[in-house]
Amino acid sequence: MLRRPALALAPAAWLLLAGLLRGNEVGAARANKHKPWLEPTYHGIVTENDNTVLLDPPLIALDKDAPLRFAESFEVTVTAEGEICGFKIHGQNVPFDAVVVDKSTGEGQLRSKEKLDCELQKDYTFAIQAYDCGRGPGGSAGAKKSHKATVHIQVNDVNEYAPVFKEKSYQATAVEGRRHESILRVEAVDADCSPQFSQICSYEIVTPNVPFTVDKDGYIKNTEKLKYGKEHQYKLTVTAYDCGKKRAAEDVLVKISVKPACTPGWQGWSDRVEYEPGTGALALFPSLHLETCDEPVVSVQATVELETSHIGKGCDRDTYSEKSLHRLCGAAAGTAELLPSPSGPLNWTVGLPTDNGHDSDQVFEFNGTQAVRVPDGVVSVDPNEPFTVSVWMRHGPFGRRKETILCSSDRTDMNRHHYSLFLHGCRFIFLLRQDPSAEKKYKPAEFHWKLTQVCDEEWHHYVLNVDIPTVTLYVDGVPHEPFSVTEDHPLHPSRIETQLVVGACWQENSGVESDNDTEPLPVASAGGDLHMTQFFRGDLAGLTIRSGKLTDKKVIDCLYTCKEGLDLPVPEDGGRGVKIQANPSQSVLTLEGEDVGEVEKALQHVAYLNSRQFPTPGIRRLRLTSVVRCGNEAACVAVPPVDGSVVVLQPEEPKISLSGVHHFARAASEFESSEGVFLFPELRIISTITREVEPDGEGDEDPTVQESLVSEEIVHDLDTCQVTVEGEELNPEQESLEVDAARLQPKGMEVSHSDLGVTFTGVDSMASYEEALRLLRYRNWHSRSLLDRKFKLICSELNGRYVSNEFQVEVNVIHTANPVEHASHMAAQPQFVHPEHRSFVDLSGHNLANPHPFAVVPSTATVVIVVCVSFLVFMIILGVFRIRAAHQRAVRDQDAGKENEMDWDDSALTITVNPMETYEDQRSEEEEEEEEEEESEDGEEEDDVTSAESESSEEEEGEHGDPRTGNRQQQLEWDDSTLSY
Repeated sequence: MLRRPALALAPAAWLLLAGLLRGNEVGAARANKHKPWLEPTYHGIVTENDNTVLLDPPLIALDKDAPLRFAESFEVTVTAEGEICGFKIHGQNVPFDAVVVDKSTGEGQLRSKEKLDCELQKDYTFAIQAYDCGRGPGGSAGAKKSHKATVHIQVNDVNEYAPVFKEKSYQATAVEGRRHESILRVEAVDADCSPQFSQICSYEIVTPNVPFTVDKDGYIKNTEKLKYGKEHQYKLTVTAYDCGKKRAAEDVLVKISVKPACTPGWQGWSDRVEYEPGTGALALFPSLHLETCDEPVVSVQATVELETSHIGKGCDRDTYSEKSLHRLCGAAAGTAELLPSPSGPLNWTVGLPTDNGHDSDQVFEFNGTQAVRVPDGVVSVDPNEPFTVSVWMRHGPFGRRKETILCSSDRTDMNRHHYSLFLHGCRFIFLLRQDPSAEKKYKPAEFHWKLTQVCDEEWHHYVLNVDIPTVTLYVDGVPHEPFSVTEDHPLHPSRIETQLVVGACWQENSGVESDNDTEPLPVASAGGDLHMTQFFRGDLAGLTIRSGKLTDKKVIDCLYTCKEGLDLPVPEDGGRGVKIQANPSQSVLTLEGEDVGEVEKALQHVAYLNSRQFPTPGIRRLRLTSVVRCGNEAACVAVPPVDGSVVVLQPEEPKISLSGVHHFARAASEFESSEGVFLFPELRIISTITREVEPDGEGDEDPTVQESLVSEEIVHDLDTCQVTVEGEELNPEQESLEVDAARLQPKGMEVSHSDLGVTFTGVDSMASYEEALRLLRYRNWHSRSLLDRKFKLICSELNGRYVSNEFQVEVNVIHTANPVEHASHMAAQPQFVHPEHRSFVDLSGHNLANPHPFAVVPSTATVVIVVCVSFLVFMIILGVFRIRAAHQRAVRDQDAGKENEMDWDDSALTITVNPMETYEDQRSEEEEEEEEEEESEDGEEEDDVTSAESESSEEEEGEHGDPRTGNRQQQLEWDDSTLSY
């Protein structure tokens, strides 16, 4: 660079310039009387990634004392007046500094002290002052400051953040066949502070070829009608862009399920519900929901029906005998069963076909050709006294002929019907003729009811309370009055016996019919009769007559009540405003309400309940029907019915076990006493079930680990225990089975006797049956010829559904000899020893449990006889052994003499022994010993004595030895030193 040469000044000029400058300094110092001046307000902008602030207007301080226009200074380093030395910022935590650019011009600049973040703070406001460089008079410090100017600084944003969706994924449902304006909305946010970079300007569906679009606000809609058959669910990937064109950091997944076109109906139900016995109530519709398709519903009526007509007699009930059920329901004693289960003396129903199952009670089938005669003495009906007839009936196909359920008529000659219960079409008719001893005037005799239940081929329970002139019929617990009553005069006196028949009417086959419109059957029926007419077609069960009393309404309701049905506990959180109705059998439940949600909550609590300990397994059909009404009170929504089933699982079958003493003996005197002998003194009745126990969690992975079976004891009732005698039947003239009936009455049991044994009936606990059976006694007042008696015990539950094991008991009779004088006890045979049954010997292995006070105590004469006979046997055996010993010694001496006479040199001989000779000798010896033992056993009477004698004889035999054995060994010995092998 070329530098211009400095001007050459004369010395005088230098002096003049110096004087002028000096004069100026003195004037300026004197003239520093003005303050610096700033603009009142400044606005600045700074970017996040920069530290220089751009101010508008620029930061310039003016001072009138400046020799030059706009002379300023920011640092107090120049002392010339009019220059600005600096700026001061007022405010807390202001991240800015002011720096001097030019003192003379007063130009300044703002800079940030640290990195700014728009997301934390978008703007700042503070005050700033300027100071000049002037001095005060006399050279003292006198710098002046300007007024405070306000500075507003805005931090400009940088697009540093990408959009982020609010949800990780989105789900929605679209109904098929519709073009939706909006299915769902996706939404993203941006953390930048400025509107330019923080706003989301657009969304985009990344997944290609999908029938959906998304707008700038994130709303997704379909571009064409969706079809459920084509695609059940669509999966979309959506991204977002902010206004700075920055894409979302992560795209979002959107799932849109296609819902079939709305169909009103119940949803969330299962068509199969399994019920485990003993678990209480089971909710049938825990997740039920009604889809109304947004119709304006004002009321809902729902009906739940449980189909149980194929179970038992219309539903699951206790299957005890009808007599036991009457007792359980509180009916008085005296009920006579006309259709009992065939067993023992109650065997007149053995020819009728039954349901052949023990899961339900005994049902008898009548096909129009079968009937049974009830034996005389089973029931007696007095027309002048009240009585009750009860029956379960399922009538067969509709017919126009009379069909008789029960009929009592003349056995011969006149064919008069004394009382009968029969059907004619759909009419239920009861006939009762007055006794000949009654007044000779007309009285009500025939009562008619017209009932739809007679012809619907379903099970119904009929109870007739007869108290002439009033007869009340209860059908399924509901009373019905007769619509027609016919009067008749009493019967004429006669001595003809009557015949009671079930399933038809007995009539003399004389070709003359009375009160009948069907031909008598000319062939034998199931009862073996040739005189039956008006046969019944259908099923009957539980036919009973109770004389002397009427049946209470509570008892009738108890007999009809089902053990299974629908149950609806009152929900705590719902069911308000819902009306509930149920039929008597709890098989139909109706709910009605205005609020759909409340009706749904009530239905979710509807449950199936079976209170039987051992319910009948099988399927129960379930049906839910509904009526939905809208604002116009019409059925606006057609809700299809719901069909399902309740499957009652097979209950764990109990195993009834009878145990106790199987064999014992008593003296004959006890059998002949008034108390007799207790047959089951230590009887124990228990019931167990077997369950499968799964292994632990580790065992499930091991295929070698198998499930184990665990037996658990349970408690339930029994209804029958039967004790039968084995062998010959009981002879009433000399033996009997007895029990104290007074002690059984509080237990509700009944005892029936026959020549085969005793039967205990009645529903009671196993402990009560134990106690009752322990009271059973056997008596025999002619026990002289009795040696033993065997009995068998079997118990059952639920009318033979569960049967115990056969428990057998054998009782031996101990006969005691009477004291009889003999010249010698040695010659007298004891009277208690039987030639075939040796009582004392057989008793050695028997358990004499619970010794009775009357146990046998042998008399003094018996002991003396036994000792004497035993001593005699001992002496005989001892003499026999001594004779044998002497004989063998003589033989040995004789053989020794022969050997001495026949000595020779046998050194070169070879001897061959015949083994058969030795075997024959041994056999002959064994046969001799067996004969001797048989002779000794003929005299044995007591095991103890015989064993003592055997021990003494063995000792003596050991001392003397067998001489023949020694002699044989001597004969077989020779000198074999010279033999070659």
